Amino acid sequence: MPDLDTGLHVSMLATSKRANALPRRLLRAMRRAAQPYLYGEEWGALEDVPPLAFVLERYVRPHVDPAHTALEIGPGGGRWTRHLIGFRQLYVVEYYAELLSEVRRTFGKRKNITFVKNNGTDFPNIPNDSVDFLFSFGVFVHLDFPIIEAYLDNIRPVIKPGANVVIHYADQTKVMARLNDGFADNDPQRMRQAVVARGYEILEEDLTTMWHSSIVRFTKRDVT
Repeated sequence: MPDLDTGLHVSMLATSKRANALPRRLLRAMRRAAQPYLYGEEWGALEDVPPLAFVLERYVRPHVDPAHTALEIGPGGGRWTRHLIGFRQLYVVEYYAELLSEVRRTFGKRKNITFVKNNGTDFPNIPNDSVDFLFSFGVFVHLDFPIIEAYLDNIRPVIKPGANVVIHYADQTKVMARLNDGFADNDPQRMRQAVVARGYEILEEDLTTMWHSSIVRFTKRDVT
């Protein structure tokens, strides 16, 4: 029997009903009209897609702190970046120069954002033990597993003990992932084993919110 004892979808339903009340829809539309277009929103603005709105409310907004430093891997056009600018310092890390230029076009005037072109899995010029929150959505779903493992190795030095790391990854136990040719060969068991093998502590796993992927939140502990 499947385990149905979860509050995730109950929370999503309540959030969706509140978010889509008529006055809120009108206010949201006006705010969005005043904001620049961001690449990626052709798949839906975060607040308009219930699973993405849930991810935003559960895994992003509670961690935004003006005294902390964040790092985002693979910003795309910046639709998640928009919600991370409240950090004291935000590192935006991207392998593709074209995408880094795109997100810089929108956020380049902000003094608290540093745009970093990496070489695939590294974090050039980001100090060790400096990051309080690391987030990546829509990136690891496409990465081959050895690249994910390399990222997990390279994340460890730059995050602080107790930092929150939130990674969204492909879940081939779900039909929609198997139907998507662009999704990597990964699943919660493989991801869990890779995270734990590198000495991280898993804080939360979300296997139900997304229909083709899953989310893991983990941290590193100070071993001294």
